[in-house]
Amino acid sequence: MALATPVGADAALPPLSTGPHRARLGVISIVACFGGLLFGYDTGVINGALHPMSEELGLDALSEGIVTSSLVFAAALGALVGGRLSDAFGRRRTLVALAVLFFVGTLVLVLAPGFSVLVVGRVLLGLAVGGASTVVPVYLAELAPYEIRGSISGRNEVAIVSGQLAAFIVNAILGSALGHLDGVWRIMFAVCALPAIALFVGMLRMPESPRWLAEHGRREEALTVLRTVRSDERAEAELAQIEQTRSAAPADRRARTGLRAVLRSRWLRRILLVGIGVGVAQQLTGINSIMYYGQTVLVESGFSEQAALIANIAPGLIAVVGGFIALAMMDRLDRRATLLIGFSLTTACHVLIGIASSALEPGNPIRPFVILALVVAFVGSMQTFLNVATWVYLSEVFPLHMRGLGIGIAVFAHWLANGALALAFPSLIEAVGITGTFFLFAAVGAVALAFIATQVPETRGRSLEALEADIHTGRIFAR
Repeated sequence: MALATPVGADAALPPLSTGPHRARLGVISIVACFGGLLFGYDTGVINGALHPMSEELGLDALSEGIVTSSLVFAAALGALVGGRLSDAFGRRRTLVALAVLFFVGTLVLVLAPGFSVLVVGRVLLGLAVGGASTVVPVYLAELAPYEIRGSISGRNEVAIVSGQLAAFIVNAILGSALGHLDGVWRIMFAVCALPAIALFVGMLRMPESPRWLAEHGRREEALTVLRTVRSDERAEAELAQIEQTRSAAPADRRARTGLRAVLRSRWLRRILLVGIGVGVAQQLTGINSIMYYGQTVLVESGFSEQAALIANIAPGLIAVVGGFIALAMMDRLDRRATLLIGFSLTTACHVLIGIASSALEPGNPIRPFVILALVVAFVGSMQTFLNVATWVYLSEVFPLHMRGLGIGIAVFAHWLANGALALAFPSLIEAVGITGTFFLFAAVGAVALAFIATQVPETRGRSLEALEADIHTGRIFAR
């Protein structure tokens, strides 16, 4: 589909132009995406660190589930709190604070003498991961012009999967070279300190979100920031549009909106439920079961532990490739179409994995390679059509006055679903095997398809202000 033609206020904005401001926007997105890189590395590193960590510290299956899922459940709280903090104190300040939290959590993990301190470190990292998962997409969306908002916001998801791939590669290298040594898992975790330092130093030099500044009455600062990432003419027109949208809103919407006010509004309540549904549906595909327990799945399919550790790089690699393909498509395909294609493909992959694991008996020499190929196809489908689109959609669908709250709640629900799967997946595999697990994911995928087709409105090709106006009148649901 071609890029949508702007309507109304969007059509009056001067066109985008090239120049130093475009390069500046690129630099800002790279620095902010260190938050996504940390998100990816910290969620992916457990994949290879879990086995040596369990052997050294004597963890049982339940303890492994707690260590893995503690980060995820803490991320749910971090998402909720991070969104509100970014509304109150600014996107930039919140990201600086999160960089510090990433570093402290890493230090606690590396020095952990046993299970309890290990969980504390994972909780600290989870709070930071959750905060980054809400603040980075919003920060990028609020800085990007609407014409390329998808490809700018989507860079965060590419950074996430790049972080996961980096974790898989580091795990494979360290596991192969130093796997005979106690404490190799501590080195795996320690690598996380490097991007945390980069995020902290980088964000100290980055600007605040111009839309956050305008929302807080700091007009001149907002204009100054916009002029660094737009032409002068476009910056002034865009700020005028932001101010016009805010001044046209009723007085009770000009300040940050709390949950009670959202729930009282029919359309705000509905858009919040849409955001929650999109976030939870993306998790219930089981994608992070592969990212956390990929080695376990591959061992279950027939690989040795060492071979599975190396083979696990393949899903991480295809995720990054899919991410770049998604960025190229994000400003060309409608969000709804992208999500529908993604859920169709992932559901088909679930069915095929279930059939293959059932039809090919354990011990069959081709079984592990067939399942690996289907897992790679599943991850590629997720990354190309679902993961980038989900995070872009959540970053743009909520009105400015409730954006931090809205994405915080949606990502809170997203992380709760993630955590429930992270905690239950080892037991699920033990109880029903690969076959039953992936057939269950397929059934959930069918429900998600129906939800996207009937409930999710389109957001591509329109400014955040135009979307906000249509949400408050309900027109967005009629488009």
